[in-house]
Amino acid sequence: MEEIATWIKVIAVISFVLSFYFTLTFFENVPKGDERVNKQLKAAAVICFGIAFLLPLLFSLL
Repeated sequence: MEEIATWIKVIAVISFVLSFYFTLTFFENVPKGDERVNKQLKAAAVICFGIAFLLPLLFSLL
């Protein structure tokens, strides 16, 4: 069980880093005005942020 918890932590940290990457990329692309890219970057940032916080929470509840 500890091995699974370790992998959950690794996935959470990677997801958190990716959410910051997508957020910074979104802010970089806002002045360019490409709405499609902005929507994709926002969605990717929210999904990664959700994974980073919800995955450990769900694992702790089990």
